[in-house]
Amino acid sequence: MLIAVTRPVSASIAHCQLTFLDRQPIDLARARRQHDDYCRTLAELGAHVVSLPALDDCPDAVFVEDAAIVLDEIAVTTRPGVESRRAELASVAEALAGHRPAAEIVAPGTLDGGDVLRLGREICVGLSTRTNREGAEQLRALVEPLGYRLTTMRVTGCLHLKSALGRLDDHTVLADLPAVTLPASPPFDVVAIPHGTPAFADVLPLAGMVLVPCGFPGVARLIEARGFPTRALDLSELLKAEAGLTCMSILFEGRHNA
Repeated sequence: MLIAVTRPVSASIAHCQLTFLDRQPIDLARARRQHDDYCRTLAELGAHVVSLPALDDCPDAVFVEDAAIVLDEIAVTTRPGVESRRAELASVAEALAGHRPAAEIVAPGTLDGGDVLRLGREICVGLSTRTNREGAEQLRALVEPLGYRLTTMRVTGCLHLKSALGRLDDHTVLADLPAVTLPASPPFDVVAIPHGTPAFADVLPLAGMVLVPCGFPGVARLIEARGFPTRALDLSELLKAEAGLTCMSILFEGRHNA
């Protein structure tokens, strides 16, 4: 069973961390309705949605993806680059404890889940304002003995790697090329999109379709031209907090440790 770990929108989301966007007023009620619709969509597409307790003193807590990396073999609690976000980690680690053996990123490493993109046995890690090389190398030491190959990429002009590099399937990515430095011979097919708005590339493939944010029809057409049907979700209020479609859930196949 596919599990989606989520968390409600915090009452304090208007005070979220912003790196590349100017602060705008966020309609809390509307943001919560949009998040509810997001969770309903995950459930409609076959995920068992697990909602963690709200953390109203943590403005960015809805963005649970940043707190953990879940692979088939292991669950890694991250160490977010913004210190205030580390209060979110304990409850996420507790939710994952029954599903995978646990590991963690420790100081001086920093790692946000939004900077980690898995493509089969390939793991791409973005070196960004939130993730440093020490965090990436700690993750490498954990996953390469399990048979993964980890590649680091420099991220500029957007918050996370997944803002600029989005998975369509294990062999195809959506890429905002000026925002991410790809290796000379990337192990995937690249669908280039126009450079500009952060989170263009942060799409979510699920149940044979690709979820995309409303308002970017050109990106949706590029995805559909590659044979991937799309479904648009209204994330207008959440995008003001530098959100993306992947960042509001941790998706993994559920199973208990042997």
